[in-house]
Amino acid sequence: MSINFPLLLVLAVAVCGALALIDLLVLAPRRRAAVAAYQGQVGEPDPAVIDRLNKEPVLVEYGKSLFPVLAIVLVLRSFLVEPFQIPSGSMKPTLEVGDFILVNKFAYGIRLPVLDTKVIEVGDPQRGDVMVFRYPSDPNINYIKRVVGLPGDVIRYTSDKRLFINGQLVAETLLGEEPGSLGTSVLYREKLGEVEHLIRKEMGRYRIEPGREWRVPAGHYFMMGDNRDNSNDSRYWSDPQIPKELLGMVPDQNIVGKAFAVWLSWPDPKLRNLPNFSRVGLIH
Repeated sequence: MSINFPLLLVLAVAVCGALALIDLLVLAPRRRAAVAAYQGQVGEPDPAVIDRLNKEPVLVEYGKSLFPVLAIVLVLRSFLVEPFQIPSGSMKPTLEVGDFILVNKFAYGIRLPVLDTKVIEVGDPQRGDVMVFRYPSDPNINYIKRVVGLPGDVIRYTSDKRLFINGQLVAETLLGEEPGSLGTSVLYREKLGEVEHLIRKEMGRYRIEPGREWRVPAGHYFMMGDNRDNSNDSRYWSDPQIPKELLGMVPDQNIVGKAFAVWLSWPDPKLRNLPNFSRVGLIH
């Protein structure tokens, strides 16, 4: 069972805010009136009695204390920056399993929390951006991939694992080999738009039919992982509930934000090693 944390956070802020407002408008005046009535009935008021009459209910006390903290967290998380952890190797070598990243929530527009409705236009995803989005088949799951196709683009992936965008071959430079999960893995430097980054291919492994082509509809994006043969991305998604022409595409309303930095790395959270800052830096 997945937990809708943004919804829980909004509800928590609303409840705490309501408690603070009820106290301000109703309960606090009653406490002041009770103290005034007591002081008018006795010659020398007992400070302990006054403290007891002034004491806030426990629920109100906690609500008022938590409200500003939760409100700040809500604003930061919803409109500015949200942290995520990388759960898989689909973005190797750019991002490793266990990397903790920061995601810019306003790079692609200001959206209302929970509803995800864009209320202020700021910018659009650019080719080469590393983007966090909600998986179209299950919006409760967050994915992170690289933006390859923009609205109107035609994407083709060939049998020799070359990427074409609008008929143009995407430039890549061979860097070398490294051990792969199924034999030899080859590293390349690829240029998407203005962004240069590393990608990884495994020789002898192919998951889709050669020469597959996709046309990106308006308001949608085509996403691929940098670990090209170990990434569940737009090339492979299937869902009978999604129209064929939209299959594999990420709609604009599913966008969470632009990943821009690694701030911590903890490849093994089972206490066999400690978190480290060796991979701290900007994401390209």
